[in-house]
Amino acid sequence: MSKSLGNTVAPEDIIKQYGADILRLWVMSADYTDDLRIGPEILKSVVDAYRKIRNTVRWLLGNLAHFEEKLRLDAAEMPELDRLMLHELASLDLIVRKAYADYDYKRIYQALSTFCINDLSAFYFDIRKDALYCDAADSVRRRAALTVLDDVFRCLTTWLAPMLPFTMEEAWLSRYPGSEGSVHLQQFPDVPSPWRDTELAERWERVRRVRRVITGALELERHDKRIGSSLEAAPEVYVSDAKLLAALDGLDLAEIAITSALVLKDGAAPSGAFSLAEVPGVAVVPRRAEGRKCLRSWRIVPDVGSDPDYPDLSARDAAVMSQRDRDAAAAGGA
Repeated sequence: MSKSLGNTVAPEDIIKQYGADILRLWVMSADYTDDLRIGPEILKSVVDAYRKIRNTVRWLLGNLAHFEEKLRLDAAEMPELDRLMLHELASLDLIVRKAYADYDYKRIYQALSTFCINDLSAFYFDIRKDALYCDAADSVRRRAALTVLDDVFRCLTTWLAPMLPFTMEEAWLSRYPGSEGSVHLQQFPDVPSPWRDTELAERWERVRRVRRVITGALELERHDKRIGSSLEAAPEVYVSDAKLLAALDGLDLAEIAITSALVLKDGAAPSGAFSLAEVPGVAVVPRRAEGRKCLRSWRIVPDVGSDPDYPDLSARDAAVMSQRDRDAAAAGGA
């Protein structure tokens, strides 16, 4: 882009087509110590990143619509997965504060964009949908997830407010209409230092490596039309790497892999098992889940219909619905 060559791009043209926040995000994504580059393809990638960030915040708003402080759970009471997300927030807090102090806006853009896309949307949100949508309202998993989502929302909106002022203001006022004022009047949240847990993060880095192999095997099954979704699977997972196997101890790997069931085996896999060269010591033999499909959670499990009052639900979902029906009846009687 050169003024002398006449191929400049007017800021008002970008604002008119995409909005001011897209222009600001492009500035934040660029390295101002080097020549700045802009064009249709660059703007397209910025728009795509913006859309993913906006969708992340929108998903948070949707799931926090009925969150109440009485549901908040202390970090020490949370499952490991939720504490992992708090660790990620604490790590990001250090990065974001230092980057703003150093005027390193590109670092903020990269860190928060990666967090929204890889850690939240493609990982934490995917796993926790079942707990949020199907667990009892006061279950530990659901309360932990809602608490984490609330902390993530407050951090993301305030961290991103200088970069995306209009979008973050819209999100903030959607959740706090008139009660706490503008997001631009908020300080960055104080993130407790005990949330940082490097040992937990190292363990879950290994867990995510195993999950990557399972996901790869299931993607191949979907591609070949042998399953429609991961919930139709109950894979056998062979782990011969001692450190990876130890990292999985005590975890519900079926929940983490988003399958209806899963069999974890210590040792070498049979020939023909799916594996990834970058994750040695892990192999997967895909199997179909056995049982009937729960019409509430969509999991395929043997205990669907175990409660005659809810013949199309799994035992977990039947218990949740039974309690909800009793609560509704009691409220109606009152």
